[in-house]
Amino acid sequence: MKESQYNLRLLRIFLTVVDNQGFSAAQQDLNMSTSAISTHMNQLETQLGMQLCNRGRAGFGLTSKGALVYEEAKKLIGQIDGFEYYVAELKGELRGTITFGILDSMLTDEKFNIPDLLGRFSKRSDKIHVNLKILSPFELQKEVLEGKIDLAIGSLPTKMSGLKYIPLYIEQHWLYCSDHHPLYALADRTVESVTAHALIKRGYWSNAEGLRHGFTRYSATIDSMEAELILILSGNYIGYLPDHLARRWEEEGRLLRILPEEFGYSAEFSLIVKNGRSREPLIQAFREEIDTVFGLPGKVAKT
Repeated sequence: MKESQYNLRLLRIFLTVVDNQGFSAAQQDLNMSTSAISTHMNQLETQLGMQLCNRGRAGFGLTSKGALVYEEAKKLIGQIDGFEYYVAELKGELRGTITFGILDSMLTDEKFNIPDLLGRFSKRSDKIHVNLKILSPFELQKEVLEGKIDLAIGSLPTKMSGLKYIPLYIEQHWLYCSDHHPLYALADRTVESVTAHALIKRGYWSNAEGLRHGFTRYSATIDSMEAELILILSGNYIGYLPDHLARRWEEEGRLLRILPEEFGYSAEFSLIVKNGRSREPLIQAFREEIDTVFGLPGKVAKT
């Protein structure tokens, strides 16, 4: 039987470059420099005898033949990965890469011990490679749907079709200001005096989200909890934070929880998996460790 002349590693690099829409954007996923990626792409094009993509000042783009090769390569690599998973499952062996996505600032949440989870999971087999990503709620769901992330955990108020959501736990958010903000020293705070100030908006919030909390104006926009904390501590902003993230500064007197009886909300955190992937060995094993972390063996924890 004749061995294939095509290098599967080069095909995987090609798929990653296309999925990231360019050499520079693919650097992190491939852990390679752009020059190394370019060298590999040139090797693949030489093997195939055709140009797969355009690169230059006009930006990255597939040629017409490159688009066809991409679709076939995706099918081929998917079949190979599926075969490897199947053989590993037959042998009762866990191996391969699992990509796990979370939101930022989850480390301080005592309800869910992420280091313990990853530590337990990685000890199952020395043939498991873990890829951890920290993204926004929208990006988490998008990458799970696209197959770039195997599982993700986060607060995901807007849900996407094609994904399975398993509730895990509740995170409490309160409205905060810093000790340098006018509201901090105000003796008689009222709902009206609070909502007279502009709120920090999260990049993934709709314009209606502020109104739901009683605010009509935004003072800044952020895409991470840490960025929001920094702005609040600066003294000119008010915004919602998870209580576990704010606790240190609240105990030090740097942050004030504003009218908790009026301003606060609960965020449900869920595990998300793409439909049809729950029975894959690595994903099943990861979910078993989630059960263990929550102290509920045999099923995924709920609150």
